[in-house]
Amino acid sequence: MKKNSNPSIAIIVALDQQNAIGRKGDLLCHLPGDMKHFRQVTSGHTIIMGRKTFESLPKGALPNRTNIVITSDVAENYPGCIVVRSVKEALTHCDDEEKAFIIGGGKLYRSTLHLADQLYLTRIHHTFEDTDTSFPDIDFSEWKLTEEEAHKADEMHLYDYTFLTYMKI
Repeated sequence: MKKNSNPSIAIIVALDQQNAIGRKGDLLCHLPGDMKHFRQVTSGHTIIMGRKTFESLPKGALPNRTNIVITSDVAENYPGCIVVRSVKEALTHCDDEEKAFIIGGGKLYRSTLHLADQLYLTRIHHTFEDTDTSFPDIDFSEWKLTEEEAHKADEMHLYDYTFLTYMKI
């Protein structure tokens, strides 16, 4: 584990065929396999999110992770979370971490994509209507695909989806 240095920054996100990630403050759809994958990948690490992402969590702070919320309204109550005003401030709380995960939302992804060393994408093989939040365009020439795991739609998943892991070149 690295000590007294900046962590590796990973972004984790589920997105549709057009890079949409949300609508009306919620995820595009419910994919239990993606939720399990998210838990497995982020468990034991620090997760960094914006205020709206925190507010979308059904039970508040996620267990077995250090939760950091970036918001301009530090007077708000975010139980179980470290509250900061910027990405730079959030990263000061990660100095002893090997990896920190950016988990959303759209504004935070746009402001941190250039900092990321790793991308964990869940590509949902569907295009959703009425989306209002998108992931920024990715220049895939800057990334190397290191893992790919495809899943077919089934009784618990309405859509095919693929886990894709990329490392920055």
